[in-house]
Amino acid sequence: MPGRGRYHVYVIELDDRVWNAARFRRANPDYVLGKPFVYVGMTGLDPDVRFDKHKAGIQANAFVRDHGLRLLPKLYERYNPMPYDAARLMEVELGIHLRSAGYGVWQA
Repeated sequence: MPGRGRYHVYVIELDDRVWNAARFRRANPDYVLGKPFVYVGMTGLDPDVRFDKHKAGIQANAFVRDHGLRLLPKLYERYNPMPYDAARLMEVELGIHLRSAGYGVWQA
């Protein structure tokens, strides 16, 4: 349907130094050594544009601004685009899924 499905979930790989942040460690008690550290978000923008805004400090998550390396489209592109409510739910579900797989996950 036209007008539906303009929202995206996205996953950004974070560098290993994010593990030095106590808040991040507390949020990931079941982290499996060697798994990636990621940020999971949702946006009405193209994920590439949203990543650039994070890195530029515009409506940025501090972990992404300081530790964001790259988008990981293999973890999210099959879901996009989608309606707003579906993206809100998928952001949470994707974070839960990745955390259960041992990833270190941050969500705003």
